[in-house]
Amino acid sequence: MGAGHVGETCGRAVRRGQETWSEQRVTPSKAIRNQFRMTDSITSAAPSPATLPPVGSGIDYEKFLDCVHCGLCTAACPTYLETGDENNSPRGRIYLMRAVTDGRLQLTDTVKRHLDLCLDCRSCESACPSGVQYGRLIEPFRIETRQREAAEKKASPGWFQSWILYGMFPYPNRLKWALVPARLAQITGIDRLAERIGLTRLLPEKLQRMHRLLPQLKAREPRLPEILPPIGPKRARVALFTGCVADAMFHHVNWATARVLQQNGCEVVIPRDQGCCGAIHYHSGAGLPALELARQNANSFRNGDVDAVIINVAGCGSMLKDYGHIGQELANQDRLLLTQLTQFADKVKDVSEFLAELGPIAPKGEVPIKATYHDACHLCHAQRIREQPRSLLALVPGLQIIPLPESEICCGAAGSYNLTEGEMADRLAARKLKHILSTGADTLISGNAGCTLQIQAALRQAGSPIWVAHPMEILDLSYRGLKSPR
Repeated sequence: MGAGHVGETCGRAVRRGQETWSEQRVTPSKAIRNQFRMTDSITSAAPSPATLPPVGSGIDYEKFLDCVHCGLCTAACPTYLETGDENNSPRGRIYLMRAVTDGRLQLTDTVKRHLDLCLDCRSCESACPSGVQYGRLIEPFRIETRQREAAEKKASPGWFQSWILYGMFPYPNRLKWALVPARLAQITGIDRLAERIGLTRLLPEKLQRMHRLLPQLKAREPRLPEILPPIGPKRARVALFTGCVADAMFHHVNWATARVLQQNGCEVVIPRDQGCCGAIHYHSGAGLPALELARQNANSFRNGDVDAVIINVAGCGSMLKDYGHIGQELANQDRLLLTQLTQFADKVKDVSEFLAELGPIAPKGEVPIKATYHDACHLCHAQRIREQPRSLLALVPGLQIIPLPESEICCGAAGSYNLTEGEMADRLAARKLKHILSTGADTLISGNAGCTLQIQAALRQAGSPIWVAHPMEILDLSYRGLKSPR
């Protein structure tokens, strides 16, 4: 089936519209869901591919029907803006998923391609007047797709997923050791020499992309202690989620975050047995490993007696806040686990969100830089946090913030998307780069590690000296009375 055929299917579904609304609400979905539950209750053995229900049958069908195909999402969708293809829009993808669930469309490679190209940036949710929970559709659908491929033995994780995405990235200690030779190469200049003579072009494409995205690695500060005392009267006790890639590559941002929290009267606790948030697995359709990491983190932070679990990475924060939803999707029979995940998720706060609610203590040190602020997708769309980082930055003396055009359009990072979907990621990076350079700013501020990696790489390739910083780094400079590194 070609892309044109898929587009025709979407078009027919759109044209059917409201006249078949009542019929669609009572047809395949209920029977499919009953079949799925019956399979689970009768036997614990995996059903044969011939008896498996359609992919998507585990999703609450009402979530598909929330979409009234108004099309307002298309103007906010990065892949639609770049391709102009309805199948690459949220509305089109919802129709594709729904058609597969109804049994009206086969889950062909063409259909999968349109769905895989989705960044899961959730910008469509911000644009949607009907409250469509797009993330609660695309993520479970991907998980069911991967489960079906495994059941039918059609696909298995390749070397990159097995060894890099799943085998290294979620484990900060492994990643730290893997980065040691990279830092040595940067210090000695071997990495630049390898690029000049073309040695890096001998690497597989995804490893070439990893090399290009690698930031200038800093010497690591000492390990964060388990408890950091508040400065001044104690106002709160919080736990800091340090992450995996963020801890390995942006350890200095975790330190800056902890110091800012201390300056605001917070006792900061860092649980030693915390792990990866699970986003790398969950976004790529590996549900069970993601669920196990969620269980580990809920247990790790359960006994902390804290007012909030603080996160400084937008993508991780969105994932942690979704633990309750993910538990409902993947473990709805385990009521104890579901309760633990929901209770944990309810305590998760982005650091800017938490400080805005606490009432920040204004810093006094001047930071005379001209900056522009990029809204990380999983902060502004998934968590609906926009004004809090800006209000905190407005407290910094000397800091000038210049508005960034298309600030809420994805930069193309999207977790591991910039490694697996290089062509689209590069197009979006170029789009973002053009807008950043148009501001004349000397600093780009963003609250997400993935965005930092993506934008740093684009700026470096363009020969721009713009510094990419986290909001907590700017506040930390002001609290400590230090100068900007640029």
